[in-house]
Amino acid sequence: MIQTLFSNRKEKIKIFKERINYRLNKNQKTKTIPDNIFKTCPKCNNSLPISELVKVDYVCSVCNHHFKLNAEDRINLLLDDNTFKEKDRRYISKNIDNFPKYTESLTKYKNQTGQNEAVVTGTGMIDNQKVAIAVMDSFFMMGSMGHIVGDKITRIIEFATKHHLPLLICSASGGARMQEGILSLVQMVKTSAALKRHSDADLLYISLITHPTTGGVSASFSSLGDIIIAEPKALYGFAGKRVIQDTINQELPEDFQSAEFCLESGFIDQIVERKNLKNNISTILKMHGEKIWTIQLMKKSK
Repeated sequence: MIQTLFSNRKEKIKIFKERINYRLNKNQKTKTIPDNIFKTCPKCNNSLPISELVKVDYVCSVCNHHFKLNAEDRINLLLDDNTFKEKDRRYISKNIDNFPKYTESLTKYKNQTGQNEAVVTGTGMIDNQKVAIAVMDSFFMMGSMGHIVGDKITRIIEFATKHHLPLLICSASGGARMQEGILSLVQMVKTSAALKRHSDADLLYISLITHPTTGGVSASFSSLGDIIIAEPKALYGFAGKRVIQDTINQELPEDFQSAEFCLESGFIDQIVERKNLKNNISTILKMHGEKIWTIQLMKKSK
């Protein structure tokens, strides 16, 4: 008898709760949390609100990890608002050697990034100082350098030389694009030769190393800057650490090929946090501009 009464009471309570919940929720839509509201820091594993990351240019507030930036965000970070004018956007890679699935890969990354290639080039202003700029995008096939990437970088270097502009190249690459074979390796020579002509014209080239910059890019134009700047902890080197260790049969330092290791070894000139990059580059441009003005004045006085 007692058991029956207890069971009946339990059933009534269940029905009551169901009715209350129904009344509370019948006019409310189910709330879901979008997948892209938080981003996990790959270094400290903290979940960070995307809205907060955007405000601090994608730098972790906990451990100061600098997230990768796409080309558009990098341009917005460095250039004055609404001053960027893109060049050579129509240049698009083609599967010349009929490499398996290369065409599909190009289409996939175009759709994912909204870019036609792994580099965006053009001109813009940094604190009202005009510069030619190339920004590599590691989200497009890991920023690999094929013949179109090499062409676009070479053309912006030549444009800077012709119009007497300082040049800024922001590197982020996994190296040469294997799908294009030897044609991708030729770009190392082509870009380097264009930079030599730019240097011969007494023009400034600033190389900005971002994470990661490796392979053929690190062995060509990224290492040829008059001033080489890197973001903190950026990976900068040619072959991978494991490959080198296996080749020389020696253990390498834990921070090998980091920006800090490269600074200590003399491969780069500065490490600059993202929040200070624009001001730092602006100062360099101003100093160089004064130098060019002095040289031109001396030439006129002779």
